[in-house]
Amino acid sequence: MKKEEIIERYSKVFPKASRVTYAPIVAIKAQNARVWDVEGREYIDFLSDAAVQNVGHNNERVVKAIKEQTDNLLHFTFIYGFTIEPLLLAEKLGEISPVDNPKVVFGLSGSDANDGAIKFVRAYTKRRTILSYLKSYYGATYGASSITGLDFHVRALVGELSDVHYIPYPDCYRCPFGKEKNACKMECIEYIKAKFEGEVYADGVAALFAEPIQGDAGMIVPPDDYFKRVKKILDEHGILLVVDEVQSGLGRTGKWFAVEHFGIRPDIITIAKPLGGGLPISAVIGRADIMDSLPPLGHTFTLSGNPVTSRAAMAVIEEIEEKNLLKRAEKLGNYAMKKLEKMKKEHELIGDVRGKGLMIGVDLVKDKETKERAYNEAKKVVWRAYELGLIIAFLQGNVLRIQPPLTIEGELLEEGLNRLEQAITDVEEGKVGNDVLKFVQGW
Repeated sequence: MKKEEIIERYSKVFPKASRVTYAPIVAIKAQNARVWDVEGREYIDFLSDAAVQNVGHNNERVVKAIKEQTDNLLHFTFIYGFTIEPLLLAEKLGEISPVDNPKVVFGLSGSDANDGAIKFVRAYTKRRTILSYLKSYYGATYGASSITGLDFHVRALVGELSDVHYIPYPDCYRCPFGKEKNACKMECIEYIKAKFEGEVYADGVAALFAEPIQGDAGMIVPPDDYFKRVKKILDEHGILLVVDEVQSGLGRTGKWFAVEHFGIRPDIITIAKPLGGGLPISAVIGRADIMDSLPPLGHTFTLSGNPVTSRAAMAVIEEIEEKNLLKRAEKLGNYAMKKLEKMKKEHELIGDVRGKGLMIGVDLVKDKETKERAYNEAKKVVWRAYELGLIIAFLQGNVLRIQPPLTIEGELLEEGLNRLEQAITDVEEGKVGNDVLKFVQGW
């Protein structure tokens, strides 16, 4: 089949609710940070399948583990029986996570993990109110979308959970309080105190849900001491802290979990995307007393703890450990940030560069003073990058998302950054026409 035929058939069977398009790539093969399409074109993948392929596409260790496991046991339901693979995985997740005395629940996606976390915190605290952040993203299931602060359109159509309140995230580039970086009085912290004094009964709040680095909001990195100060307020009122590491976890930022950069220990962590190496699996890792608060089958699925996905996840963790990918993510991330900062000085289109490890955002603007978001320019950069053989996307309409595999070869990272700069240059010089805007949908 030709690419155009496949894309046309997609539009006939998949509704718009299930996907968005950045570039017309029909992938048929991938290896580490390279992807090949149906036409034989090769691309450098700067997305890792939306932060899924932390250990690279078709990682040899992961593929071998999957093949070995499928020969022995595809599935024996974890909720009634006792399979070994999810046991080993749960023990390992407890070992590497910054959660005290942890227990683990498995699921299939980051969305259901966050749904589960809502249940656990409400059951444990006997409180209903949830605090969340504006522009946060926790998933597409009913509960996860109800606490998401990024897009309220779907909830306006289908409804939402009650007792959810929002606070602004500390965005130092576009401060919600109009302050300049390093010249504020942490108004974002004072806002929480004011929220409790005037709108929300603090001792009735079950938990605060937070991304340690806001991903879909545009890779927003909070000040180093922000979460320590927040945690102190939460502890004063018996409020739990749930940290969503679906996008930032398992080495992406140079730590097992991004929250470790900020010196706190959350009560619950949710993970998914990179855990299965490309297979669907999620986990809620929480304090044992919290996780024991729901009755039998209070949060589980028939395919929870599937032995094949569990074995793949163990292979992912082993690969990160044995190849020292935490250190590698930090090293390559520092290199990429330096190169991108240099680009920022040379390109009017780049307003800000931010991130940790290989979780990086490049904020494209029409004007560096006003910080007006460059929406059309971002679409053009993504399209031109596609033409140059680079897979990239944007968040918030204008923030380029850079999340290559932690295993990407140094020279391939360099080449990808060069192609990105070429794409930005071509857009700045008017070499990419408005006709391409109809091809790049984005989200």
